[in-house]
Amino acid sequence: MQHKFYVLFGMLLVLFSTTFAQAQSLLKGHILEESTNEPIIGANVIIKKTTDGTITNIDGDFELKTKLDGKQTIVVSFVGMLSKEIDVELNNSTIDLGEIMMKSDAVGLDEVKIIASVAQDRKTPVAVSTVTPKELESKLGNSEFPSVLKSTPGVYTTNDGGGFGDSRITLRGFGNDNIAVMINGIPVNDMENSAVYWSNWAGLSDVTRTMQVQRGMGASKLAVPTAGGTINILTKTTDAEAGGSIGYVMGNDGYQKLAMTTSTGLMSNGWAITLSGSKTVGNGYIDGTAFEGYSYFANISKIINKNHTVAFNAFGAKQWHGQNRSKQLVSTYEDNGRRYNQDWGYLNGEEYNGRANFYSKPQLSLNHYWTLNEKMNIATSLYASFGNGGGQSLNITDNRELYHLGGNVNNPIDFTRHYQENGENGESSLYRIASMNNHSWYGGITTLSWEINEYLNFTGGADVRYYYGEHYQRLDDLIGGEYITVSRNIFGQRTEHIAHVGDKMGYDNDGEVIWGSLFSQLEYSKDNLSAFVNAAAASVNYRRYDYGNYEEGEHISDFQGSNTFSIKSGVNYNLDQHHNVFFNTGYFQRPPMMNAVFMNHTNRVNDEAINEGIFSAEIGYGYRSKTFAANVNAYYTKWMNKSMVRTQRAGQPGPGGEPLPEDIYANILGMNAVHMGVEADVTWKPTHRITVTGMGSVGDWRWANNVDATFFDQNQNQIGDQETLYIKDLKVGNAAQLTAAMGIDYEIFNDFKLGADYVFNGNNYTYFDPAQRTDAAMEGVQALKLPTFGLLDMRANYRFKIGKVDAIVSGNINNVLDAEYIADATDAADWMSMYAYMGMGRTYTIGFKVEF
Repeated sequence: MQHKFYVLFGMLLVLFSTTFAQAQSLLKGHILEESTNEPIIGANVIIKKTTDGTITNIDGDFELKTKLDGKQTIVVSFVGMLSKEIDVELNNSTIDLGEIMMKSDAVGLDEVKIIASVAQDRKTPVAVSTVTPKELESKLGNSEFPSVLKSTPGVYTTNDGGGFGDSRITLRGFGNDNIAVMINGIPVNDMENSAVYWSNWAGLSDVTRTMQVQRGMGASKLAVPTAGGTINILTKTTDAEAGGSIGYVMGNDGYQKLAMTTSTGLMSNGWAITLSGSKTVGNGYIDGTAFEGYSYFANISKIINKNHTVAFNAFGAKQWHGQNRSKQLVSTYEDNGRRYNQDWGYLNGEEYNGRANFYSKPQLSLNHYWTLNEKMNIATSLYASFGNGGGQSLNITDNRELYHLGGNVNNPIDFTRHYQENGENGESSLYRIASMNNHSWYGGITTLSWEINEYLNFTGGADVRYYYGEHYQRLDDLIGGEYITVSRNIFGQRTEHIAHVGDKMGYDNDGEVIWGSLFSQLEYSKDNLSAFVNAAAASVNYRRYDYGNYEEGEHISDFQGSNTFSIKSGVNYNLDQHHNVFFNTGYFQRPPMMNAVFMNHTNRVNDEAINEGIFSAEIGYGYRSKTFAANVNAYYTKWMNKSMVRTQRAGQPGPGGEPLPEDIYANILGMNAVHMGVEADVTWKPTHRITVTGMGSVGDWRWANNVDATFFDQNQNQIGDQETLYIKDLKVGNAAQLTAAMGIDYEIFNDFKLGADYVFNGNNYTYFDPAQRTDAAMEGVQALKLPTFGLLDMRANYRFKIGKVDAIVSGNINNVLDAEYIADATDAADWMSMYAYMGMGRTYTIGFKVEF
């Protein structure tokens, strides 16, 4: 018996010895980015056609043990880099592959990053989250572009009314007009009011290469004084390798998208060309929100020599979509469903939109990258953008009511009946107008980068912009009639005249903006310490043209100018190879927006409007290892001297509490707000096949003081004395102050991946108008608080071969559990009188793509 035991023990020992010997093949190496010589963290290293793999650590190093032997191929890959294949001979020994240099998969990308101010991990001392091309492709589906950020700390995003491109986003409690959006380093916020209209960029997701959300101060070197942060988008440049793709996506409610891309790659003569285009159509999840959009992108690059590269970019998205612009009582949704929209109906059997948006805003840029010597280079971007389009809405005369199908006001509008009635009368009682917003925008940014010595770098440059915008109403559709009679001011003279389709009516004014700024930044980096100090000065000048309220020759205002400055600094210290801490602080000035400079839609200057001030401070900690990364940061932002002009519509409670007989205007000055909070995010990659992410954000965003306001009637006459607006300590509305998310991506087997994200939103208060908070009894009374909600999204994709080309099948389901929730709402006395937008229910897409 003892003999058998020794035999068995010996056999097991031989077996374990054999296994141990097989496992002694060890591959090791050091992966670097060729252009910067920086280590690549998290690169995938896999033995081709096997499940054996690993990822690089914080220093770019990897070790991979395998039982395999003989000839094998090692595949090294990382998002944004050209994959490398390395043939090896495994023989149960250690093989050191040395330094493996990876090249960017795009021509000119490094040069674009100079202008775009991309934050670097463990070096740039700001809170940042990055969305990669793979994340965009796998998560977006038929969702709006901003929604891919909903798992980012401090972000709250909704579909607003649910129309194509009508999404809304807040960052640390600040809205679109306080978030800088940069595309390839070029600012795109409206020059008059700083807002971002995502419908203007409805096709941006098709051409986005990567996107960074830089919260707080951000890393931009330009004078972009925004309190919330910066959404920094880099579009495609030219692919380094020849090829292309064609894809088709279908989804709920008639969603269809066809997209294609082709690229020459970098040719031997230094030229490279990439072209992309797509068409997207659908009926819309919300009733009456059908849409049609076309996006296009072109990049032509030429490497002239080792010192000069030029690149031309053109991209844009022409779109039209029906809108839902009317919030409803919650009881209305209970009776009619969350897809309900009162702004549409049927005309002669076809869907007709009472509210719609149409716009086209191509952006063209010519970039020149000049390497002066080994230590100095200049990057220059000249750009132009031409916006054309507006929003359509209904007008009805003589206080008449709309006809609805079946006589039920909750049914779609009966436009056919109105069409017939207008045709019989000749003069239309129901017609559609278009509020036009056309503009021309030209600008240039030039940036000098100078490596002073091994540790010091200087960056400086100039940013100039010119903008001219046209704003007017035109008669868009007479809905069966031949004309309308309108009363209109033209150069100060009110006249009645007959208007036909295409004629101007209502307001007619233009805005002109000239912007110029200088910026400079000094950066220090040695060993584990990096720091920067940045200063910028800007001058903005507004001029207004009013063709209605003033006599000809007197309709042009003088330029009204503001000079602003900003200063910010930060420091990052890497405690060791795993831990780092950072701190930043800054003070910005922001000029008042154009509608605060000129009072009540006239050329009257608001002499009391002054520069707004923004103070920000933040501290953060980061941890990095081979499989785990975490960030925690705390921030404090104070927004000072906010100016705004608020319109109170007829019928709303006025300063004295009585319903207003006509529209009045409130000039509100000196508003302060404090936004502070704590954010955290983690990424865990236990194997190269599994990625787990998590996020949590707690904010305390509130108005800091009561303010005085002056009310005016439509003739610019002051109404009574100044009124106190009781807004101190009221929470900022329509921005969830508590958010959390958890996600997982799992590659079940080679090239088949499943993923899911769950996002929670809470502490969300309704929006309130400060101009209506004139009752002292309401001091300290919070706006209504919305119910919390969570959304689960799931996705899957499978990559395979069809002959010699790669193919991908993908699917997305958003709001898998079909949760019902209120996304946005306006404050009211109680729940029964609150108007709101409901969030979208379950949606899905299925896509197929071929890459060649």
